[in-house]
Amino acid sequence: MRVRLLHFASFRDAAGREEELRELPEGGRVEELWATLAREIPLFARYPSMPPVAVNREYVPAGTVLREGDEVAFLPPVAGG
Repeated sequence: MRVRLLHFASFRDAAGREEELRELPEGGRVEELWATLAREIPLFARYPSMPPVAVNREYVPAGTVLREGDEVAFLPPVAGG
């Protein structure tokens, strides 16, 4: 199955792109996608745990099963003041 992965802020910079299509096995979970990204992108691997994630613009838990055509966005921390 294919999902659309969006990258924002520091995640966009680290990935080198704003979005991409990813092929995943049927029944793949959000946490598995994050683990794959952490193996591929050094910045992602530095996080002690998976950041908040939205699927189809709604926050979801790590164990959420992804479906064909889902839009996934891992949300990087933001600093402000």
